[in-house]
Amino acid sequence: MALDLSWIRPEPKGLYLPPADAWIDPAHAVAQALVTHGHSDHARGGHGQTIATGATLAIMGLRYGVMPEGARVVDYGQSVDLAGGIRATFVPAGHVLGSAQILLERDGQRVVVTGDYKRRPDPTCAPFQPVRCDVFITEATFGLPVFRHPPIAEEIARLLATLAAHPERCVLVGAYALGKAQRLIAELRRAGHHAPIFLHGAMERMCGLYREWGIDLGELRPAAGVAKGEIAGHIVVCPPSALNDRWSRRLPDPITAMASGWMRVRQRARQRNVELPLVISDHADWDELTATIAEVDPAETWITHGREEALLRWCALHQRPARALAMVGYEDEDD
Repeated sequence: MALDLSWIRPEPKGLYLPPADAWIDPAHAVAQALVTHGHSDHARGGHGQTIATGATLAIMGLRYGVMPEGARVVDYGQSVDLAGGIRATFVPAGHVLGSAQILLERDGQRVVVTGDYKRRPDPTCAPFQPVRCDVFITEATFGLPVFRHPPIAEEIARLLATLAAHPERCVLVGAYALGKAQRLIAELRRAGHHAPIFLHGAMERMCGLYREWGIDLGELRPAAGVAKGEIAGHIVVCPPSALNDRWSRRLPDPITAMASGWMRVRQRARQRNVELPLVISDHADWDELTATIAEVDPAETWITHGREEALLRWCALHQRPARALAMVGYEDEDD
């Protein structure tokens, strides 16, 4: 039976559901928005009503200073009935705290909007849950065969070995403030590193929010105003933008590191003057993208915000109908 997908329409500013006059992750303020997760390329303020998980709404409240107006909390597995006979169910995406895929159902048809997702275990968020569907809308941030992420335990071991080899210095790790920083810290704790970890001021509030949501990050200390001798031999976590700015010069001869899937590309590491590239990503790599499409087994795959061409080619070679969506406003935010 042919699919009738007139009720979901990709537009430059997001996915639009005409019967419900609702949008998913819109790039501009709208009357009704369903938000997959709290990264700013998906979550924006100013909507008339924002429907998301409680953690995503809390993250939006922290980032924008106030809770989104008309906020409606949806738990994982909970469904919301929208106008026009559309039902939306939020399912874990495994990307960051509160991140969700959104299963849309209408007239027996099922469309899954993944937002951003990963398949690797992450102690700071609920794991990705595959959902069978007719249309699977997937990201393709790392949609090239070159991107195959190593086990995170190996990258954490490299970080700790570097720290142990240079006790008179510190290791300054650039990591995105939402999701990546907290995962990095939690993985360090899981590897047995229980020493204090120092934070750039821009990291403190989000780490505090994760703790409020029950994520144990161990002892964290602000790096500001601390003598160099106290930070020597420790790990400092900062936004990627702070790796080479004036703030970092106050640290004891820092070894610069960066946690990102893009660190697979050596040129990116050189451009940022990164001495210790850590290939740690909160997105699915090539093998995980293709394996997920095969597992979900949709009648159609829609590919967005990433390297669509290679994934389109893979779908064609495997006799899987697919199309690329021309949507704007989605960036990797240093992964």
